[in-house]
Formats: sequence, C-alpha cells, structure tokens
Amino acid sequence: MSTFTLRPAAPSDGAFLADMVVEAANWRQGATRPRPDVLADPVSRGYIAGWQRPADRGVVAVDDGGRPVGAAWYRLFSVEQRAHGFVATGVPELIIGVRPLWRAQGVGRSLLQGLADAARSAGFARLTLSVEHGNFAGVLYRSEGFAVVETVGGRDTMVRTLA
Repeated sequence: MSTFTLRPAAPSDGAFLADMVVEAANWRQGATRPRPDVLADPVSRGYIAGWQRPADRGVVAVDDGGRPVGAAWYRLFSVEQRAHGFVATGVPELIIGVRPLWRAQGVGRSLLQGLADAARSAGFARLTLSVEHGNFAGVLYRSEGFAVVETVGGRDTMVRTLA
C-alpha cells in the first residue's frame, strides 16, 4: 500500500466529500446503497451542502500521487436541521469516509486525530458522530476516546471531549 499524508480540506473538495458520504453509507460489505439514494437523503445532503461554510473544517488524506483517499470533516447543525449525531448547538458533528482499499491502513485514525486537533484549535470542547450498529469503525471511535451517549434506531451517537 502507498503512503498517505493529510492536508486541510478546501472549498474545492466538495465533490470528494460527497464521495466520502457515499463510502460512509456503504460500510457494510455486500450491501450497497446507490449514490443517488444516499445523496437524496436530507441528512446525508446536509453533511455536504454548501461546503465550505465559515465554521466547516476538515482534513483530506492523499496518497503519494496526490489523489484523495479519505476525508474527515465537521459541521455545526441547528436543532431544526440536525444530523444523526446531533447533541447540542455549538458541538460540531464529524463525518468520515475512507475508500475501501485504504481501510484498515491507519487512514481513518489519522483523519480522526487531525480533525480533533483542528476542532481543539478552533476552540471546540467536544466532537460528536453517529455510527450504525455493527460498523467496525465503532471500535476505532472508542479507541480514539469517543463514548456512546445515545442509541436510537440502530445507531449510536458518540461524543469525544477534546480537553
């Protein structure tokens, strides 16, 4: 496997972030959610619509040829337009996706750590995310300090304190 590096996400990364929303939705081997269906979902669309808003931050993993292989980013959501991992106004929710060939290669962990550093630098005290039951990424999230704070409809909302 090639090496990878992280770079800050840019406004021009919007299309790639949409790809990563689709990857995140298709975590289960053998079960494919078609791209148009994933991106038609209002919550999934909310993770990328209008990227990059003023409070949006992210990191992109790129291979040694400069091709993006994964991304993690956060957004702030309101009570009225909440996403799956919403816990409170002012607590950013992160979204992460990694291309299948790059999974289990340390990309996800590096992305999480890079995004946590960015959120801490921006003055946030916590990060939140949502993970479906059975998703192997839940183990990674726990190992990076995320804890389950709510379980609804087959998915866990997890929070990490950044202090």
